[in-house]
Amino acid sequence: MAFPERRMRRLRSTAALRRLVAETRLSVDDLVAPLFVREGTHEPVPIGSMPGHVQHTVPSLLAEAKRLCALGVPALVLFGVPRTKDALGSAASEPEGIVQVALRELRSSLGDEVVLVADLCMDEYTDHGHCGIVRPDGTVDNDATLERYGEIALAQAGAGAHVVAPSGMMDGQVAAIRAALDGAGHGGIPILAYAAKFASALYGPFREAVDVTLAGGGDRRAYQEDPANGREAQAEIDLDVAEGADMVMVKPALTNLDVIARARARLDVPIAAYQVSGEYAMVKAASANGWVDGPALALEQLVSIKRAGADFILTYFAGELAEALGG
Repeated sequence: MAFPERRMRRLRSTAALRRLVAETRLSVDDLVAPLFVREGTHEPVPIGSMPGHVQHTVPSLLAEAKRLCALGVPALVLFGVPRTKDALGSAASEPEGIVQVALRELRSSLGDEVVLVADLCMDEYTDHGHCGIVRPDGTVDNDATLERYGEIALAQAGAGAHVVAPSGMMDGQVAAIRAALDGAGHGGIPILAYAAKFASALYGPFREAVDVTLAGGGDRRAYQEDPANGREAQAEIDLDVAEGADMVMVKPALTNLDVIARARARLDVPIAAYQVSGEYAMVKAASANGWVDGPALALEQLVSIKRAGADFILTYFAGELAEALGG
């Protein structure tokens, strides 16, 4: 008696067969490594909630960038931790701000061997921890913030960033940054927009990594996306593309695979996904307790993000996976 359904199992019988017919392939080319660089420290500072990651000095950042480049990782995204913070996030746009210093060092040493993406936001640099200019009543002033974003974009482009990546979720941020870049002769700098960035509970370890605490115990729900709203996320993505975004990003990745898949079905621009700090920390914690096979789970998660439609993935596993994938 014939059992047609057995055809489904025939191609799973050996590892070589499974590899031959795999529909989704993850390679080192799909990985972007987030890195933190801290001003005013002489040694890398470990990040307790993110095992294996540190707040780098500029020299240690350069060494890690060279290592990742040698493994074949095609891009890095930089986050700065300044020595001092103020209400305007001044250090984010200062020529000698920590990210600008790091960008110049990396560009001088690595040239165009690796894509240098500069995260463009203010929360790491403000004393109140919000992603923009805060009014006396505690709300974020969208339009005043856009002016600051333009200034930060120019500083990052001038320091050598290949790509700027606005992550503050202000209305009109892509258009404002595009106008600032084009007006200053940086029309060739692409914008990777955090287009669907959700107000997630998965960002805790990142906030430790950049020394951010929201004043008064507040939150960012007034400007980051509500996790309940998938259709609104698509509208946010469309607005950023219409304003000139060259690439768009969905963050966090695993809780928003549907958003990635719907965007991929509709759009032709490259789509990034950010496997965020909390997603990384959970795998590391469960692995340390012997509850899961950490490397296998990390690989499974990234394959699922790629299968959903992401063209590339920002992940704290980039270095480990590059080694495992033979980069």
